[in-house]
Amino acid sequence: MAAKIKKGDRVQVLAGKDKGKRGEVLSVSPTENRAVVQGVNIVKRHAKPQGMNQPGGIQEKEAAIHLSNLALIDPKSDKPTRVGFRIDGDKKVRVAKASGEVIA
Repeated sequence: MAAKIKKGDRVQVLAGKDKGKRGEVLSVSPTENRAVVQGVNIVKRHAKPQGMNQPGGIQEKEAAIHLSNLALIDPKSDKPTRVGFRIDGDKKVRVAKASGEVIA
């Protein structure tokens, strides 16, 4: 099945502790149906020092969030929308359901 959310997309969180937050997708794991979104689902991890250049301590980073909790931002209306597909010539393109706008 084609991916509805890809790396670099702007998305909004629909459910969970970060509901309403927006960010850019940093990576997508299609087999696990999860994505890492910038500034969303921040967790703290304890890290050992790595040699001389990287100190140890508590570090904050983004954790993966399920794709069902994300909605793509419509480029035209700047609101969350569902994603559909359409054939343009010989290419299959993603389309915002709300406005019909093609998503790059």
